[in-house]
Amino acid sequence: MPISPLIPVILCGGSGTRLWPLSRETYPKQFLRLLGQESLLQQTVLRLKGIASLGPALLVCNESSRFVAAEQLREIGIDDARILLEPMRRNTAPAIAVAALHALSEHEDPLLLVLPSDHVIKNHDALCTAIHFAREAASQGDLVTFGIHPESPETGYGYIRASSSETRSALPVLEFVEKPNRATAEQYVASGNYYWNSGMFLFRASCYLEELARYQPEIVAASRNAVAHAKKDFDFIRLDTASYAASPDVAIDYAVMERTDRASMVPLAADWSDIGSWASVWEAADKDADNNAMQGDVLLQDCEDCLIHGTTRLVTAVGLRNTVVIETADALLIMDTERAQDTKQLVAKLLKTRRSEATQHREIFRPWGSYDSIGNGDRFQVKRITVKQGAKLSLQMHHHRAEHWVVVSGTAKITNGDKEYLLTENQSTYIPVGVVHSLENPGKVPLELIEIQSGGYLGEDDIVRLQDRYGRT
Repeated sequence: MPISPLIPVILCGGSGTRLWPLSRETYPKQFLRLLGQESLLQQTVLRLKGIASLGPALLVCNESSRFVAAEQLREIGIDDARILLEPMRRNTAPAIAVAALHALSEHEDPLLLVLPSDHVIKNHDALCTAIHFAREAASQGDLVTFGIHPESPETGYGYIRASSSETRSALPVLEFVEKPNRATAEQYVASGNYYWNSGMFLFRASCYLEELARYQPEIVAASRNAVAHAKKDFDFIRLDTASYAASPDVAIDYAVMERTDRASMVPLAADWSDIGSWASVWEAADKDADNNAMQGDVLLQDCEDCLIHGTTRLVTAVGLRNTVVIETADALLIMDTERAQDTKQLVAKLLKTRRSEATQHREIFRPWGSYDSIGNGDRFQVKRITVKQGAKLSLQMHHHRAEHWVVVSGTAKITNGDKEYLLTENQSTYIPVGVVHSLENPGKVPLELIEIQSGGYLGEDDIVRLQDRYGRT
């Protein structure tokens, strides 16, 4: 019997607020290089190499992160992935439903390997073995989840209670339980019948949709409409906004797994972490002789059991114990490791006071490159702009600001009103208020320039796009 294709469904629409200030809404944790040279998303995709009959990956991504996701796939040589764009977040049950429906349009009832994009799994062989056993059970109609052998009485994870009397590799699921208190978690670990809930699944696309229709028919109806009216946009598939918005916001555990009688679990001991807090980053990271995990330009004196991350400058510390220090260009977090789960409440306070640091970094990524706001004051703002090779900003105009551009390196092709010309290193130009303009990099190396904006209003919403190769309005 031929092996059914296995389609990796990678969920990368989360915001990761517990890893603030590195993880923010416009650049969440799955795109960060927290542990090595590759981002968590890239590590997720790369660890699937070598699995038999593996089809092209299918990403479910928030629309705001689409270009970052596509660029990171390109960096690791992945050019056949499909990227479904969620117009708004609707949790995991709808995200998996639209992925299942799209996969069914391209394959004959494939198996779906559903993976969050922000986990760390160090034992690749153990993962492959678990996928093999899960594949067998899913082929018979099971909805399989992966249960992590608990290494400690962790209170930050949900748990799965599975049958211990079964001899088969996929154990019947008896119960899903919420995050416990410390005493309850200790009882779970001591019993030997409880596993951490990993949030990873394997099942047939049709089986998942059948069970979802049984318990949450509104999600299936909304997802069908969202996929049926989806539009192709370059390398992306845009789900229909109105249809997807009609879907209830429900996680797969609540929608299906806790209610179905087809749930089974494959145990997994693969040195796994969901990187859900700075404490879990510290646990997964390489450490020095004093148990400190460091990244960036960091110098420590008499510190133990600390996580220190420097982004833009030298970070030093003396005499710290069990402390997290995270430095970025516009924010600094200092925290007791024992309070790592409280970062979410801190971000909520920032959101309540409308601090931009809660949602975006100083450096903002765009499909053409990035810009870094390096200085601002009354009626002026200075940005460092990087334009990728062959990339072009939209043809646009501004009602309230003028712009001066100074080329630092590379070659710029300028559209300035009815004029078009080239600028090279140390040359500059001026764009008056209301003049239609554009910027392009025709060269083979990145274009770097300084932009000085001046005017009465400098917000990013003062952009009137007339043409844009990336489909932005």
